[in-house]
Amino acid sequence: MEYNLKDIASVIRSKNAGPYELTFDVIFKDFDMYNKVKAAKAINEKEFARLYNIKESDVIALVYFDPAKAVKVTIVRPIPSGALGETDVYGAQQHSPLMNYKFSL
Repeated sequence: MEYNLKDIASVIRSKNAGPYELTFDVIFKDFDMYNKVKAAKAINEKEFARLYNIKESDVIALVYFDPAKAVKVTIVRPIPSGALGETDVYGAQQHSPLMNYKFSL
């Protein structure tokens, strides 16, 4: 069955993790779906890199955190926070590609 992440998550957000990194949080609505996504590794480094058009090596960490039914992903920021040409100093507007992420379980 195909799922859209925005339909099964209660929170999808991005934020700074310092001036050179961005972090993304996905918190699922229920443990059942979280466990299915985790077991299938539906959110993984390769797919995240493809989704954000970055090198897989720029995905610093991808952690499934069971107590919060959440996934946290940290990447190298393409442009440092506050640098010339950077348009989102707080990193709070970088989550939109995740909202339309579709995958099968």
